[in-house]
Amino acid sequence: MKTVLVVDDEESIRKLISYNLEKEGYKAIAVSSGEEALSAAFDTVPDIIVLDLMLPGLDGMEVCRILSKDSRTSAIPILMVTARGDDTDVVSGLEAGADDYITKPFSPKILSARIGAVLRRSNKDMKNRGGKGVVSIHGINIDTDKHEVSCDVHPVSLSTTEFAILELLCRNPGWVLSRNQIISAVKGEDYPVTERSVDVQILGIRKKLGEQGKYLETVRGIGYRMAEEQNETAN
Repeated sequence: MKTVLVVDDEESIRKLISYNLEKEGYKAIAVSSGEEALSAAFDTVPDIIVLDLMLPGLDGMEVCRILSKDSRTSAIPILMVTARGDDTDVVSGLEAGADDYITKPFSPKILSARIGAVLRRSNKDMKNRGGKGVVSIHGINIDTDKHEVSCDVHPVSLSTTEFAILELLCRNPGWVLSRNQIISAVKGEDYPVTERSVDVQILGIRKKLGEQGKYLETVRGIGYRMAEEQNETAN
């Protein structure tokens, strides 16, 4: 049975979501604040988190950032809930570490379907990574089995989406991938995210990689690539 952590400050919404998820065969844990969300996530390590961005005190965006940076919870997919569906909110949420989003108002059936889709993509990602070992290029080391990244032995904390994008590019050095190709490869062709969000994810990865971030190259008008390693030759 999959466990869903539901985070919303409105009791009626928490109860409605929890009731419908349990009818669908999920185990629902419901909390009302960002602080409670962090505590529950670290204690139970749920399979997915449904996180409302508009929370009193510690808001959903900050909760998302904290969870995505902690090794104990960085692999947990987060479905953010927002009352506003404009690009700015969506991109900000994805930059903070969310994996998908849904806008209010929504039907319980739609939410259940989106949760199922995120979990299927997450499971597929894990299966595809299994047994592939370590990918190394430009001092960037990706351990796909442990879901860990390091740059010259220094650990780098990435969200699930950032990890998938970096792995994709590192496995195909020199190949230019369009934003749509990146979205399709990482999340599936039906992933409802604008191309701009890919730019935000790439920017976040570059910052976290530090000096090695320069090897994530922008190909103007097309997309992105991981630079090929150049072999030194003697004259």
